[in-house]
Amino acid sequence: MTHVTNEDCWSEGLADLGARGLRRRLREVAARQGAHLTVDGRSLICFASNNYLALADHPAVVAAVREAVAQWGWGAGASRLVCGHMGPHAQLEQRLAAFKGSEAALVCPTGYHANLAAIRALAGKGDVVFLDKLNHASIIDAARGSGAVVRVFPHRDCRKLERLLAGAADARRRVILTDSLFSMDGDLADLPRLVELKRAYAALLCVDEAHATGVLGPHGRGAAELMGVEAEIDVTVGTLSKALGGIGGFLAGPRSFIDWVVNTAGPFIYTTALPPASCAAALAALDLVEREPARREKLLALARHLRGELSARGWDIGPSVSQIVPVIVGDAERAVSLSAKLEAEGILAPAIRPPTVPRGQARLRLSLCADHDPADVDRLLVAMGQERERASKSCGTAP
Repeated sequence: MTHVTNEDCWSEGLADLGARGLRRRLREVAARQGAHLTVDGRSLICFASNNYLALADHPAVVAAVREAVAQWGWGAGASRLVCGHMGPHAQLEQRLAAFKGSEAALVCPTGYHANLAAIRALAGKGDVVFLDKLNHASIIDAARGSGAVVRVFPHRDCRKLERLLAGAADARRRVILTDSLFSMDGDLADLPRLVELKRAYAALLCVDEAHATGVLGPHGRGAAELMGVEAEIDVTVGTLSKALGGIGGFLAGPRSFIDWVVNTAGPFIYTTALPPASCAAALAALDLVEREPARREKLLALARHLRGELSARGWDIGPSVSQIVPVIVGDAERAVSLSAKLEAEGILAPAIRPPTVPRGQARLRLSLCADHDPADVDRLLVAMGQERERASKSCGTAP
């Protein structure tokens, strides 16, 4: 019998991924994050980042980091419950609670950690959790690891959700989990309807505002603010790594719930605290979110323009209503090919393939930032138009 080594298994698996157009690789960025990046030695217009408000290299944020490192050093040195809870953590949590209009907030090392901690504290054995099919992987992983029964409803299908809620009358607790702004389609959850269902079935509602915080709502507080339902959300999860430009996650809600997370949630308890300088960066970024609404206004205006032009030119942008604009082409290899051809024209627009999106839904995920200008968007549109024309001439169909 032939002995197969682990290395052989990995090589075979990688070869299989490559054959299906699904293999990925790391690419080094040799510049600060912004609308223009240097990747593999080439200058590219970046339509790939989640740095929506262009705060990752904002001078005020960088200065806050320098000052915090000088005062607090770099690392927290321990988990929060041991000796890693420092002044910047407390300051940021107070600020986030005020920003979100909640009694309390809790900072975690990443948004992934925040969802794990929140959901495992919300639900357990005897409970039922209800997930939108297109929720972020961190929500799905947290739900599956919570010990609760997991029920998945089709994307934004509140009728199906209601049937599932009605069928779980014997559950100890019912918990609805959803993204507010979906990261691959750029569309929004129907939060007002979810609030109605939460009330009707005595459920809890936990909303992940990762991609909406800083961007949506009159004050940048997220989709719940935009839709006027902030007071109805039981627990909010968010991130410091997208519009706020840094690293970390947070959850906001009743003080008793936050204290419960601190005392029971392993993903919070058993990990080293976020560096204090990261907290200082987030505080500076929140200042900018509140003081400079023009950033999100410009971002959303550019997004409206891009969505309108792509749709008018025959591209499938799905249900997007935000700064996240998919260009859905279906086949993974076609998505990779289109991405490569755009890169040849100086544009970074990565292909998104299964399992990140469903099979047959491969796409480019275009994301805008406040540092883009109309000329950047126009250059993208010209390049996509040229590629569409080339594809039509070569095979009679558009990509």
